[in-house]
Amino acid sequence: MKNIRQTSIYIGLKDSETHEQKFDTTKYLTTLKNVCRSYRTAFSVNKVVGGYFHDDGTFVEENTLVLTLIDVSKETVNEIAKDICVFFNQESVMITDSVSEVFFIKESL
Repeated sequence: MKNIRQTSIYIGLKDSETHEQKFDTTKYLTTLKNVCRSYRTAFSVNKVVGGYFHDDGTFVEENTLVLTLIDVSKETVNEIAKDICVFFNQESVMITDSVSEVFFIKESL
């Protein structure tokens, strides 16, 4: 077991200007997978529902993707987050960062 950094990026799927989700969630997932692949970064992703207050005070409830990265440098996380903001036309994305105990279990016959 070792303690390593676990980072999650929360990505709302509604467009920052129209406040509407422009594409099916599957298309956003494909884009997200391609971004992670281009950074050669392993990931997991969950679909959740979230709410967000835009800078102008508008509140939206939206489909949200939570991208989880394990043991990825802060610089790489920030670059991925910036790309996602641009590709998904987001006002911002939220990043959480914590230290986690991580270990793998392997079993075979």
